[in-house]
Amino acid sequence: MNGLMMDVSLTITSIMQHAQQVHGDQEIVSVTRDNPRHRYTYREAFKRTRQLANAMAAWKLPRGSRIATLAWNDYRHFETYYATACSGYVCHTINPRLFPEQIVYIINHADDQVVFVDPDFMPLIEAVAGQCPNVREWVVLTTEDHMPDTKLSNVTCYERLVHGHSDQFTWPDLDEREACALCYTSGTTGNPKGVLYSHRSTMLHAYATLMPDAMGLSARDAVLPIVPMFHVNAWGTPYACPMVGAKLVYPGNKMGDGETLSALINEEGVTMSAGVPTVWLGLLAYLKASGNTVESLKRIIVGGAACPLSVMEDFDRYGVETRVGWGMTEMSPLGSVNESTAARDEYGEEVFAKQRLKAGRPIFGVEMKIVDDEGKELPWDGEAFGSLKVRGPWICSNYYEIEGASDAHSEEGWFETGDVATIDAQGYMAITDRTKDVIKSGGEWISSIDVENVATDHPKVAEAAVIGRYHPKWSERPLLVVVRAPDGQDLSSEEMLAWFDGKIAKWWTPDAVEFVDELPHGATGKIHKVGLRDQFKDYAFEA
Repeated sequence: MNGLMMDVSLTITSIMQHAQQVHGDQEIVSVTRDNPRHRYTYREAFKRTRQLANAMAAWKLPRGSRIATLAWNDYRHFETYYATACSGYVCHTINPRLFPEQIVYIINHADDQVVFVDPDFMPLIEAVAGQCPNVREWVVLTTEDHMPDTKLSNVTCYERLVHGHSDQFTWPDLDEREACALCYTSGTTGNPKGVLYSHRSTMLHAYATLMPDAMGLSARDAVLPIVPMFHVNAWGTPYACPMVGAKLVYPGNKMGDGETLSALINEEGVTMSAGVPTVWLGLLAYLKASGNTVESLKRIIVGGAACPLSVMEDFDRYGVETRVGWGMTEMSPLGSVNESTAARDEYGEEVFAKQRLKAGRPIFGVEMKIVDDEGKELPWDGEAFGSLKVRGPWICSNYYEIEGASDAHSEEGWFETGDVATIDAQGYMAITDRTKDVIKSGGEWISSIDVENVATDHPKVAEAAVIGRYHPKWSERPLLVVVRAPDGQDLSSEEMLAWFDGKIAKWWTPDAVEFVDELPHGATGKIHKVGLRDQFKDYAFEA
């Protein structure tokens, strides 16, 4: 017997319609190159979105066509998200930090028909446009007065495009399983792989992020998404915030500028923000140097890379709760959140410090398991660790336009994350390594992430990474590579190695330290371990 409930498709269009009817007066604030503080409402945003949809309709593209963006976090990018997906097209967000040849590859692989591009990236576009023959138009996200000079012929001004059309538009009926967005991974080996999201998966993911122990968003929040809209849809915030009517504050190309972030937080009353550890390090450095505070900010979500304990403790002093989040492009991206602050009084200081560094508990909708090398499922005891697999309604079942099932989908119904993890009896998951980065010394695994977390807590360390290098007795031993902090140029190898005493297992302590001016980073800001191993490919320990 089936229930007698209405069968209404879960589509992004419904978010837009709800937001303009119920939260129409709520603000979206943006930093753009042509306006240091643009301000308008959801109602005005979706009026312009309808104008943009009419412009797209005039292109007469087939349903499901890919329309790309190469842009910062701002109101125009927000408009393209909705106009594209709600018109029945696929919004393909491109990471401008990828190598030019990777950008060419994904534009052609996705068969993008139109690309919306921020003026900052026009030099990049001019360099690659000739290698992207199927792109019929490049739309520059600015006004007529700020259009850059270009030799490209098929270039259109965004504001001219929008204002040239009516603000009345009838949105098409969409099936919830239709594709709405496309994002390519920034893998360190091989070509990037496309993850194709559906309206249904995006809606369910947005619902999940709203839960109190996830992002906990509401109409009372002002949200500053520092995580880029070109990276996994800014962790779903462009959808979740309009759902509940939260104010949106977009930093544009100032997402790495501590002074701008501080001003936005204080002047716009930002209560919640999300970003990778590097942006928080920049904001904290500015706050310490300037003496400013962030009184309105209540919580931040940190993801994309392991968060140093020092960052959490610094934010404690400003009255800001730090929640670690974990996920992947293939997971839309949210998989787990560590909201352990509520139980803080149950732990001693040292135990709580270890607890809050974990990736957290899976949010409802994400199932997890850890398996050994033979695929046998391991217990959730906080001790056993193995390959982490996940499944759920917003996790990809395969990659876009590849032949056969990917290696990550070799077990039917599960996605192999490539992470090595432990899960304790309370469901708290901790990433100990990437499968490809794991260090196996004398037959035993060493968690490079745990070692890196301890290293970056040293006040004289700006950044650190651990890689395994050949050892004639132990097969591999950890090598610590360190970037000294500006005021830590006197840090020695001896002082660094002594720092680990009593903080990790003795045999996990690196055998040596190498100091470098900078570490290689990938397109999303993560440390590029492949590049680091290549840099130290000839390094070997003596017996």
